[in-house]
Amino acid sequence: METLVAPNADDLHPDVALVERVRSGDLSAFEQLMKQYDRQIFRIAQHITQSREDAEDVVQDTFLKAYTKLDQFQGNSKFYTWLVRIAVNESLMRLRKRRNHPTVSMDEDIQTEEGSVPRDFADWAPNPEQLYRQTELAEILRNNVEKLSPGFRAVFALRDVDGLSTEETAEALGLSIPAVKSRLLRARLQLRERLSRYFRLPSGEQA
Repeated sequence: METLVAPNADDLHPDVALVERVRSGDLSAFEQLMKQYDRQIFRIAQHITQSREDAEDVVQDTFLKAYTKLDQFQGNSKFYTWLVRIAVNESLMRLRKRRNHPTVSMDEDIQTEEGSVPRDFADWAPNPEQLYRQTELAEILRNNVEKLSPGFRAVFALRDVDGLSTEETAEALGLSIPAVKSRLLRARLQLRERLSRYFRLPSGEQA
């Protein structure tokens, strides 16, 4: 197994230093990595699976797999990008398992209050009218994101939700940069078309 290339101390990314500490048996270093990235991983998993329960399981599985396969992290990319790749794979596995259990309805997930609004909203202390509108808009967006194919959802979540660069997204998903750009464009166009239809539809018409 190839080991990490040792750069100059000033160039060493803090995550790489933490990984080295974990490899030396320091579990507190891995706990620090978890605290840094658990919310981002949860957000990505939830956007892909469209299920808070599945997303929570994905977070646990992702960090467990990252810990057991830490020797495979070679330092050629950011630790977070490597972690995202594991999370995306785990999320897509959850979707495949869900298809094999037709009694599980994606509509049920949408109807629940859990996950319909990001947890940060509570910290903004909006008034009831603002909270209702935020909840309604979040639900509309979530319903339409769910209609994207899993591949489009993954690219959309990484680029437009989590803010990864095109290069980082390509690396995390194992895609070429042109493929990422193409999928992102198609995902955005599909969402814009659906959302425009919803908001601009005359009141006398039905979707």
